[in-house]
Amino acid sequence: MDTNLALLLLLSPFVGFLFNIFFGNKISKGIAGVVGTLTVVFSFLLTLCFFTQLLQTGKAIEISLFDWISIGKLNIDFGIVLDQLSLLWLLFVTGIGSLIHLYSISYMHDDENMPKFFAYLNLFVFFMITLVIGNNLLVMFIGWEGVGLCSYLLIGFWYKNQSYNDAAKKAFIMNRIGDLGFLIGIFILASQFATLNYSEIQNAIAAGQVNTTALGIAALCLFIGATGKSAQLPLYTWLPDAMAGPTPVSALIHAATMVTAGIFMITRMNFLFDLTPEIQNIIAIVGAITALVAASIGLLQNDIKKVLAYSTVSQLGLMFLALGMGAYTVAVFHVITHAFFKACLFLGSGSVIHALHGEQDMRKMGGLRKVMPVTFWTMMISTLAIAGIFPFAGFWSKDEILLTAFEHNKVLWIVASIASIMTAFYMFRLMYLTFFRTFRGTEEQKHHLHESPKLITIPLVILAVLAAIGGAINLPGSFWLNHYLEPILATKHHAHALGAHEFMLMGVALAGAVVGILWAYGKYLKQGFVPKEDEAIEGFNKVIYNKYYVDEIYTALLVRPINAISNFSRETVEPQLSKLVFSFGSAANALGSQGKKVHNGNIGLYLFMFVLGICALIIYLFIAQ
Repeated sequence: MDTNLALLLLLSPFVGFLFNIFFGNKISKGIAGVVGTLTVVFSFLLTLCFFTQLLQTGKAIEISLFDWISIGKLNIDFGIVLDQLSLLWLLFVTGIGSLIHLYSISYMHDDENMPKFFAYLNLFVFFMITLVIGNNLLVMFIGWEGVGLCSYLLIGFWYKNQSYNDAAKKAFIMNRIGDLGFLIGIFILASQFATLNYSEIQNAIAAGQVNTTALGIAALCLFIGATGKSAQLPLYTWLPDAMAGPTPVSALIHAATMVTAGIFMITRMNFLFDLTPEIQNIIAIVGAITALVAASIGLLQNDIKKVLAYSTVSQLGLMFLALGMGAYTVAVFHVITHAFFKACLFLGSGSVIHALHGEQDMRKMGGLRKVMPVTFWTMMISTLAIAGIFPFAGFWSKDEILLTAFEHNKVLWIVASIASIMTAFYMFRLMYLTFFRTFRGTEEQKHHLHESPKLITIPLVILAVLAAIGGAINLPGSFWLNHYLEPILATKHHAHALGAHEFMLMGVALAGAVVGILWAYGKYLKQGFVPKEDEAIEGFNKVIYNKYYVDEIYTALLVRPINAISNFSRETVEPQLSKLVFSFGSAANALGSQGKKVHNGNIGLYLFMFVLGICALIIYLFIAQ
């Protein structure tokens, strides 16, 4: 029974994909949206059933479907594991995925390719479920590559715009760089343990059957894979460009699912990373720097979705900081709360863009809180959550990261604290520019301003409620999440009892968030400052506004040299090689032309050549030897 239900959980979104891809053009767009949504809701309901069963029994479900690869000592099966970690991830992947599908029914209703959009969304959820519930690294890799493919399809969904196609290709290529590292790590582990099953690798490590050097290299390669998928330095530049896709794509891929795959993989392989403290230090440092760099770029962005994109990169950096300190539960806690408030913020930005008929520049917004009260209040709650204001969800998870950083490394704590202050500033900058003072758009836009339909606002309200109370899953004192994940992350509680020291650090973090909010309030609300046009930005602000010219550096160091080599090969090398190849063909053709003259139908000539051949053969056999 469990096997059948688990397969239904996995395959339900895939059925939705098949239905919409084959029959989408033959049915109404509304039916396509409803079918796509219901298939994901069905997976969510099955996840709830398994989650309830796990809470009651405490026993994970492991299902081996079939033997997949058997080469010598290497044996890999295709199996499913529904344990504490995978079911927790499935809850917000399918739960928030269902809300985003529901939102998309209204948001995409005018798009002629709406059935194809829902087909891609369903396929994405299918691969994400595969990534999460696989019982070994190779099954995870199938899901890993699948979500990369779907992100390419969804980011470039409006393919008639070439810049969107470029953004999709950029995401695909940069993810392939990280995926190569992931694949090398898989090969190393397969050679070391003759298996890729999580539990079997863990048991072998526990038994002391390890080569620490090889495991260190494997852990580093796995981390490289995570930097690509979860947008860490230096492979982060694809994610802001991925805002080219429709807003529901941004919410689904860049808030709750695909970008958290790297955190999931490292958490799943925690027993490996615990053996390699040097790699953990690298993870923590890269995470802290990513959080700071992305937060600083977000300070001056004017595209509402770009601000949220750099916010996502920054928050992912904080999660990697926690992972690098071995605080896996803390990282998972922030993944969950971030899924709530960031999905709400992305969908809220989509509601604003929908009302303004595609406008994304915050300099052309303002004064929307009166005409869009639901969007405003839901986004305000989520903004308070991401800023770390008590008692919203983000306060509890971010505070745990800062407390852990303070205990491990004061420098990383300072870096993370500065990034958190910047977060509060640029998020309230977004709110003030979008919803306060007077409207700065066109008269036609002003005339058509309205609150979004119910199918858009209902998911916003649900996510805002979760952003407000979501921190309750791991409140100090109960630490439900820590205890829940004990079977997966034994001895890794990082539960902070609330003493004077902890209260002081919590107060410092809260004060930093308030400073960021007041900073934004004074500049953008009280003074009414509106960001300048692009060409008017000067000094170091120009460097930050242009994202530290990282894309330009990549273009100069990598893209142009590769293009130059390609052009040289096409214009110089390939023509010469073609001439060489064609010369062989010409020689063969000429030889054949001469040879066919001998075949003239003259029987006497044929007999003469036959006699010559016999004589030559006799001479070789009896005289030459």
